[in-house]
Amino acid sequence: MSAENQKTVALLEALFAAFNRHDIEGVMACLTDDCVFEGAAGNEAFGTRFIGTDAVAAAFVKVWTTYPDVSWQGTSHFAAGDRAVSQWTFCATCPDGRRIEADGVDLFTLKGGKLALKQAFRKDRPLLDPQ
Repeated sequence: MSAENQKTVALLEALFAAFNRHDIEGVMACLTDDCVFEGAAGNEAFGTRFIGTDAVAAAFVKVWTTYPDVSWQGTSHFAAGDRAVSQWTFCATCPDGRRIEADGVDLFTLKGGKLALKQAFRKDRPLLDPQ
C-alpha cells in the first residue's frame, strides 16, 4: 500500500474512533471545511445531503442524540488515491428499545488529505426486538 493510501486509512481509523467516542471535534478534524455528507436515508436518490461543517456536524450529533449507544463495529478501510471505502456494522438501540444492526459502507472522496465527501449506504434491515 502506498504511503498516501496508508495515511488515508489512518485518517479513516481516526474518524471512526471519533464516531464511536461521539467526539464531534475529532470527527470534524478529519473533514474539509466544505465537506458534504450524504446520509443513508432520505427522499432523494442520494439520501439526505448535508453541506458544510455546521450542517454535517449537526447531522452526526443528531445520530448520537437519537441513539446514545450507537457505534460502528467491525470496521475495515480501503484507499486508492483520492477515493476510499469503509465497511462497518451500524449498531444502536432505538428509543423504543428495538435494535438496529445493519451492515453498511461509506464511500469517501478526499481533498488535501482530508475527507471532502462522505456517502453512506446501509442495509435496510428490520429492527430487532429487545432481548
